[in-house]
Amino acid sequence: MAGSLFDQLKKSGLVDDKRAKKVQREKQQQNKQKKANKSKKGQGGNSQNEAALLAAKAAEEKAQRDRELNQKRQQEQAEKAKHAELRQLIQSNQLKGYEGDIAYNFSDGTAVKTLKVNEKTQRGLAGEKILIVRFGKGYALISAELQEKIEQRDASVIVRNESLQTQLSKEDEDYYAKFEIPDDLIW
Repeated sequence: MAGSLFDQLKKSGLVDDKRAKKVQREKQQQNKQKKANKSKKGQGGNSQNEAALLAAKAAEEKAQRDRELNQKRQQEQAEKAKHAELRQLIQSNQLKGYEGDIAYNFSDGTAVKTLKVNEKTQRGLAGEKILIVRFGKGYALISAELQEKIEQRDASVIVRNESLQTQLSKEDEDYYAKFEIPDDLIW
């Protein structure tokens, strides 16, 4: 019984050649259609899935960029608000009428600057009751009571008074304590 089922049916007389060829053609066409449908579904499904994944990924990246930009804008706005607040604080509380004949020298970074002040203001600056702050393109004088408020907003605007006491060791302080400084000494 070698041979296919078709050959066996043909020998037994149950199927004729014409009918067998017709059935075979129909079967081949069905197989071709199934393969074509599978490839279309497979390609279409994959391309749709890939497109959906790419679209979702692009949307997520865009959302992430938008969040970062929004956060950056909020930080910039907060900084602007802080600087405006600081500017208003200094402007409304700066001392007036401190001008005088006495030259008060102070260091701002590596540069030595000079302000012409009166005697009362000089004592306040020496006693650290008055602070010098950078304001605009120049300097402004404010009371030391506002130091904490200014430091909360931007501590870099305060010109620090690098006094001799902070630079000397304990031994040097003890040594220099032996010498009396005259009250009328003006730098």
